Amino acid sequence: MIFGSFSRWAVLAIAWIDCTATLAKPPDAELGKLALQGTPLTPVGAIRSGNSDGTIPEWTGGIAKSPTANGRLVDPFSADVPLFTIDARNVEKYRDRLTPGDVALIAKYPSFKMQVFPTRRSASFPQRIYEKSIDNARTGRLVDGGEGVADVSEGFPFPILDEDPEVAAYQAMWNHKLKYKSEGLRIAFNQAVVTSDGNYTLVHFKEELLAPYYKEGSKIGDIENVLAYFRQESTSPPRLAGQILLVHETLNARKSPRQAWIYNPGQRRVRRAPNVAYDNPGTAADGLRTNDMFDMFNGAMDRFTWKLLGKREMYVPYNQYRIQSEKVPIQQILRPGHLNPDLLRYELHRVWVVEAVLRPEARHINSRRTFYLDEDSWQILAVEHYDAHGDLWRYSEAAPVNFYQVPVFWTADQVDYDLKSGRYCVAGLENQEAPRDFGYSASIGDFSPQSLREAGIE
Repeated sequence: MIFGSFSRWAVLAIAWIDCTATLAKPPDAELGKLALQGTPLTPVGAIRSGNSDGTIPEWTGGIAKSPTANGRLVDPFSADVPLFTIDARNVEKYRDRLTPGDVALIAKYPSFKMQVFPTRRSASFPQRIYEKSIDNARTGRLVDGGEGVADVSEGFPFPILDEDPEVAAYQAMWNHKLKYKSEGLRIAFNQAVVTSDGNYTLVHFKEELLAPYYKEGSKIGDIENVLAYFRQESTSPPRLAGQILLVHETLNARKSPRQAWIYNPGQRRVRRAPNVAYDNPGTAADGLRTNDMFDMFNGAMDRFTWKLLGKREMYVPYNQYRIQSEKVPIQQILRPGHLNPDLLRYELHRVWVVEAVLRPEARHINSRRTFYLDEDSWQILAVEHYDAHGDLWRYSEAAPVNFYQVPVFWTADQVDYDLKSGRYCVAGLENQEAPRDFGYSASIGDFSPQSLREAGIE
């Protein structure tokens, strides 16, 4: 287990109270460790080598080929068999490498188990993103108390984390928030809120994303503080059909907060939606997912204090191709209490652990959160959410895969378990939908409030 393994370079000066402070940059010796091949660190800052006992292999570039069939993902590891299974009978044996969330799931549901497969370090990104990430390591800085970033473009902003654990926590979370997803994306999927006895109703969504930050040649100064333009339309059931959410997600929430609008088909009008943020309820999630839980975490960070706890070797969800297969109907995925464990895959990976604690003067339904970020992609793989009394309340897991036609390592499904009520919400069920369109093209004008009015009239 590796814990507290921070970058070993001295912080020259950190005026963290000053919201415009420029942090010390990694020295050339550290920057020289970042490269595509032959260096101790990968281009995104992960440890290239495996662990001492060989259970985590060396990163050799991730998935480099695209074994697609009719545009759909094919599981490149379908021949793998589980090494062992963790369940209620042996959970104590593996507790040190499990999240508290998984331990709680196993304790609450004897039917839940974790099948552990060989570790496949499949994460990969385009060459351009690697090059830009290395450049960002030389120039990137936090501004406005960690609410913004400056002097970065296209790639991960902070491949090498600061030695100060509070600064490093912000950097790690920004690596997740700015993880490459493609400049344009169109996706259709289903969401289900599953009751304790296994009943559910599917909600169908269509989403479109335009992210100018990832456009080749873009600079932060050229994109007017907008990280991404996002539009989500509910198409079923009938009571939700036609409702459209539009979000302009900013790069610096202190400089300019997120802007959001909703089109209501019943009223045939567009109105601002300032509550689409923080712990306000997410769309059609029956209160099980807050807005800042979307994509595991998003939005402003100012209601919490942040600290990097270090790096650990843990069993985490990874390469979840099976649960995404078009051959698996949704009714096989959803079970009372939890997802069908026979369709899930866990692997041993090194993850960064970040803790967020609610500020005394701030309001949020969670008093504390713990995030687990994959070292190879900065994707958040799991989150624990604690209630006002400090008790574990909810637990979120991603179901990540490498969309290797891009390539990008990203979550396909997200499940949010309520450990008190026995209900859970899962979003991203794409099994019977058209494949994600990473070549989606649109203009900024297509994401204006006026475009919502026009879409509602059509």
